[in-house]
Amino acid sequence: MSSHLTKDERPTVRILGTHGVPANYGGFETAAENVALFLVKRGWRVVVYCQTDHEGPIYEDLWRGIERVNISVPDKGWLGTARFDFLSIRHAVKHRDLCLTFGYNTAIFNVWQRLRRVPNVINMDGIEWSRSRWGRLRQAILYVNERIGCWVGNQLIADHPELNTYLRTRAPARKITTITYGAYPLLDAPTGPVNELGLESGEYLTIIARPIPENSILELVQGFSARPRGVKLAILGAYDAANDEYHRAVVEAASDEVMFLGAIYDPNVVQSLRYHARGYLHGHTVGGTNPSLVEALAAGNPVIAHDNKYNRWVADGSALYFRSVQDVSDATERLLTEPGLQTELGLTARDRFEDEFTWEKVAGEYETLLLHTINRRRGTRKV
Repeated sequence: MSSHLTKDERPTVRILGTHGVPANYGGFETAAENVALFLVKRGWRVVVYCQTDHEGPIYEDLWRGIERVNISVPDKGWLGTARFDFLSIRHAVKHRDLCLTFGYNTAIFNVWQRLRRVPNVINMDGIEWSRSRWGRLRQAILYVNERIGCWVGNQLIADHPELNTYLRTRAPARKITTITYGAYPLLDAPTGPVNELGLESGEYLTIIARPIPENSILELVQGFSARPRGVKLAILGAYDAANDEYHRAVVEAASDEVMFLGAIYDPNVVQSLRYHARGYLHGHTVGGTNPSLVEALAAGNPVIAHDNKYNRWVADGSALYFRSVQDVSDATERLLTEPGLQTELGLTARDRFEDEFTWEKVAGEYETLLLHTINRRRGTRKV
């Protein structure tokens, strides 16, 4: 894209549906931030809506070339998120710029864009309504909003080929594009953060996941703990064994080689843990392309993954797969004892990452889709 464009000539996109930038929450925020920064470098005007806790009216500022619209909402949780999304959309439709929305949780509000003929590209996330942790009421709300999102979105993004197939039961195939999550290659990291946690480089495996049943944490811990391993299993996440039955089951199943490190949000510490791990255990059973799995590939981690169509496409030949506790035990033994297997899987992980999951590739695909949407709106072939 030409670098001589003035501000008024630049294509504009407004990014909604996340907590904003800089990313502090999870995969969606990280994706939004990296896509936004990529587009800014490519000559776009990028506006990101940010949920804040400041007192006072909406205000705008600039962060790394991204225009931020800061909206404060007093409510927390789902109610606060819904209110923030409503206020963001109300602000965005006034400007009639192209919108990029991450998630469909409040797609009922996106009807506003449809009625005002404001183009909206929606990343449809995973099949969120199917996750049992939400409970039946929230599952029903998500199910309805998924249907609405498929209707009102001008273009839909599926983060995995299997989600693309699923969305074709909800919307025309011409509206759906597969664009995965991305990561940056992790080629080095200091050992200090690892040592401070009581670990040694190459002498532990990791689990980095929310401690809920659908992530197979219990099965992974049981399989690892089935026999002495000679290495540690480092688990990241907030476990409350006193008040959560599932957390208690995981803790009770753990051998003395399992370490619960708590919730760690410092990206530098997490990167060091990933880079120096002997391997990564990934138990996610639902959803599409999982950001944590992609980051493991970017770090060259050999993977032991739950055997399902989502994980198999992402990790491909860089993983050993499991369906049972015994499978976990056997795969762990193979990874730790078979000469050359760790190296082989690690190299395959990096190759898979470079082929499919770099931010340059992923963000470039976002730009292509956004330009296509602008072209359709203008009825031209070029911007």
